[in-house]
Amino acid sequence: MRQARDIALISLLAVIIAISGSFKVPSPFPGTEFQLSAPLAVAIAACFGFTRYILAGLVASLLTLLLGTHTVMNVMIAMTFRLVAGGAIALLGPRFWVVCLAGPLGSTAARVVVWLLLGKGLLPLLVASLPGMIFTALTAWPLTKILARIKNATSWRDVPYAEKTV
Repeated sequence: MRQARDIALISLLAVIIAISGSFKVPSPFPGTEFQLSAPLAVAIAACFGFTRYILAGLVASLLTLLLGTHTVMNVMIAMTFRLVAGGAIALLGPRFWVVCLAGPLGSTAARVVVWLLLGKGLLPLLVASLPGMIFTALTAWPLTKILARIKNATSWRDVPYAEKTV
């Protein structure tokens, strides 16, 4: 029963990540819009743990790749974000400051990967991602609290977080 429950949870989280990744939030500066999935992904990592988050992220990446909405490069960038943001939460726990900074750290690492792959300027990539980093830092904690309340109000409340609770 536990294994089936984990499969269902990871599948649900993967769909949430994949769908929220298709929404772009506009920015006041052209070319700096960002995905809505970043703060939600951080909240998922904080509420459900690193392993479930990474597995859901892998499934979400596979779905978006198969649907043709992402390329292999998009998946590499997304997985970099997930490993860094989720890793920060896994290593330091789902504390307020960790949850707020995990998204910007993941975004920075993802921009470094783009820079390494394309060989273009790192500074313009980082500057363009600043509005998204600020948005993620400001919204990750409230989304984490909302997701924790939803989790506690459903049958998923019995699913333990691997390390500490939010």
